[in-house]
Parts: sequence; C-alpha cells; structure tokens
Amino acid sequence: MIPNVRVRFAPSPTGMLHIGNARTALFNYLFSKHHQGTLILRIEDTDVERSTDASIDQILKDLQWLGMYWDEGPDRGGSDGPYRQSQRLSLYRNYADRLFQEGKVYKCFCSAESLDLLRKEQISQGKMPRYDGRCRSLSQEEISKMESQGLRPTLRFKVGKGRIVFEDTIHGRMSFDSEGMGDFIIVRSDGISAYNFACVVDDHLMHITHVIRGEDHLSNTPRQILIYQALGWQPPSFAHHPLILGTDRTPLSKRHGATAVSQYREEGFLPEALLNYLLLLGWTSSSGEEILSLKRMVEEFSLPAISRNAPIHSIKKLEWLNSLYIRGKEDDRLSELLLPYLEKAGLAQVDRQTLHQIAGVLKENLVRLSQVEEYLGIFFDEKFFFEDGTKNLLLDHRNRETLRIVLNLLEATSEIRADAWPSLFTQLEKKTGRKGKDLYAPLRAGITGKVKGPELIKTLPLLGKERIIKRLRMALFLT
Repeated sequence: MIPNVRVRFAPSPTGMLHIGNARTALFNYLFSKHHQGTLILRIEDTDVERSTDASIDQILKDLQWLGMYWDEGPDRGGSDGPYRQSQRLSLYRNYADRLFQEGKVYKCFCSAESLDLLRKEQISQGKMPRYDGRCRSLSQEEISKMESQGLRPTLRFKVGKGRIVFEDTIHGRMSFDSEGMGDFIIVRSDGISAYNFACVVDDHLMHITHVIRGEDHLSNTPRQILIYQALGWQPPSFAHHPLILGTDRTPLSKRHGATAVSQYREEGFLPEALLNYLLLLGWTSSSGEEILSLKRMVEEFSLPAISRNAPIHSIKKLEWLNSLYIRGKEDDRLSELLLPYLEKAGLAQVDRQTLHQIAGVLKENLVRLSQVEEYLGIFFDEKFFFEDGTKNLLLDHRNRETLRIVLNLLEATSEIRADAWPSLFTQLEKKTGRKGKDLYAPLRAGITGKVKGPELIKTLPLLGKERIIKRLRMALFLT
C-alpha cells in the first residue's frame, strides 16, 4: 500500500460528463480507495465562455449516481481549496509573476493572425509547427511601446534544449525532445492562466501525489514537468490510460451513439453495471471474473494492470452486464427503478403490489430499464394493441381455431388459481393437438399483442382470466 496517496479528478464543466471522463474518475477513485488515500474533485472552469454552473451540477450528480464520492471538492470543502479554478486566479498570477521576475517567461505580442501565418509557413517547409521565439528578444522599450498602444501580451515559457524524460506507470519510460515543443503560453492575453500552468500550480498546492488521466494529456506532461522544474517543485507520478475508441477505432464521439453518463442513466442502465463495464475497458481482474462489486474493484485495482491498448466501446457488452445486474435485483427494488418509466408513460398510479409482480415477470427480459415501456401493453389495457408482427399469426386459419379452443376452455372454467396454469397448459395441448411454438406463438400474440415477451407461464396469472378472455375475443375479431 502506498502511503499518503492524493489524486484528483478535474473535469471542465463545458458539457455533460462523458463516459471516457467517468472512466478516468473511476480509476482515480479506485486507486485512492485501494491505498486508503484522498480523492479531490477539482473543477477546471477557466474557460469562462463555455463553463456553466449547470454543467457542474450535472457532473456532481452523475458521479454521485455512479457511486463515486470524493473527499475534498467544491461542495465538500477541504484545506487546499477553493476547488474551482475560477476562484484561484490570484494564485496563478502570483506564480506567473515570480517566473517573469526570474526571467523564465516573457511577454509575447504576436497576434493570432501572425501565429497562423507562421504555422502555415513551417508546414509548407516541412517543419514541425511551433512558436519560433520571435518575442524573446524584445527590449523593454519595445514592450512599453506596444503596451502603450493597448496591446495585451501573453506570457510564454522559455523552453531550453534537451529531452524531458519521465516514467509513466502505464506506458513506461517516456522521452520528449524540448526543441520540438516551442515556447508555450502559460497566461493568455486576457490574463487567464492556460491549462498547463494552472494545472501544475493546483496539483502542487493540493499535494497531488499521482496524476491519473487519459493519454491525450501525454503531450501536456513534458510542458508541465518544465514548469515544475522552473518553480523548484517535485512532479507527481503520472499514469496516462488509453482512450475509449468506437467500433471504427476512432475516439469515441456522438456519432458512435450515447457518450454521456446522463444518457445511459436515462436509457435505463444501472450505475453498478456502467461502472463494472468502464473498469473492464482495458483492465482485467486477476481472478478472471467479469462481474465485480465496487468493493471487489477497490480491492483488486492496480494501475500497472491497465492495458496500453485502446479499448473498443461495445454497447452489446454493456447491455449484457446491465441485464445481469437487472436480474440480480429484488423485485421490490426493481419496481422502484421502473417506476419513473411508468410515470413517463402516464401510469403513475400503479398499485405497488402489481408493479412488484410486473418487475418479477419482466426481470429476465429487460436489457435496459427503459424497455419496460415496450411491454406495458401486456399489463395495462390502455396501452394494449396488436403489433404488426402478430396480425399474420392471428389471421392464420389454424391459429384462429387454436384460439377458439383456448377461449372455450377458459369460458368453461369457473376459476383459475395462479398455481393451476401449468396443468391448464397441459389441457390446452391435448385439446388443440398442438405443442411448443405451434401453440404458444398464437397464444402469446392473441393475449399479449406481441410476438416476443416474458414467459407466458408467469404472465398469464398476472393478467387474470377475464382480461385474457377479452383479448382472445379481440384477436378473433381481427380481419
């Protein structure tokens, strides 16, 4: 066990929480809990135009729904706050001023247009595009003149020669050539600190020991290490995990389907199933098991066990896990989870006992909780209808004769107890001379209006004799 572990999850509140970011949060959560350390939630909201309080609220809500709780953060406080970057601007300014006084950064007055032209020229010459340091040698007189004209400079970090080398927990030894980097901006012309600078200051002042993030940040790491060195600080350990890819092996995006945690929640995925799935994307339990509780995840998790290969998002795998977790729910708990979908369908006043029974019947059929809406017509007359796929079945001459025999038998039966249906099915087989699909396909179509659904032996007792008779008559009147 590593002592005094402090990690952070630092989302930008510019939209909904992506499942890729949720996976990063999960890795940080599991690592901190495995080592009995501290997880910090830091909101990186220096992008003033795009950051919103609504996004912050949704991120917190999604993390809590997933069952991940942090030890320090904007809603919980802590000794190293504030935990929103927009409230830490004076801290960044102080350290930027220090670097400027020490001659490690300089003022740059290059316009966006001139920088774009420089970039195009370098590309046309087959060079790697980078800032050429043209403002490094400005005299104080030139700086004063441009500032008097109202030009607002950025602050650029002076990058020296040599290689930046660090050990990544997942990827191993990493080495970057500083000459290909160019002098980079640490403070923008509007006075707001750039990501790489603010991140370093925050991670140091919050005593972060391990930075666990996506490998899209690998190129940021050498720049951040240079800032650590310039300020005389010890960098944390780094671990950059591969990003989730779509089936076409491009970074997971909206074109691949749902990407936000809130979307999966609305579709009826359970939080424990989504967590389990995200962990299995690039990580395997030493036991070889795939169904893991959060407690087991914490016990078994390790950073070196994360694969260096990018995982492929599989909605089929997620649905399979979700169906297993749905089946594992007690009927009363599952009925509570299904209730919002019934309310959405206008069935808010459902008797709770009936709802528990419906949950028990549908448990084996649901892949997503939202699919309950597809089965509501079975149990509620106001939602009942014959699907298009059932009509050919119900208009078949032999199937109609089968339904007439079933109807006559039910009408002649005074009472049918719940435990009497198995023997009644045996009678139906004898009277109709049909078995298996030949009997149950038209029976299902006539009674439920569907060609697929939960087991009839479980469904019919819940519907009751009178409702079944009514629907069989409706089926026989189809033309």
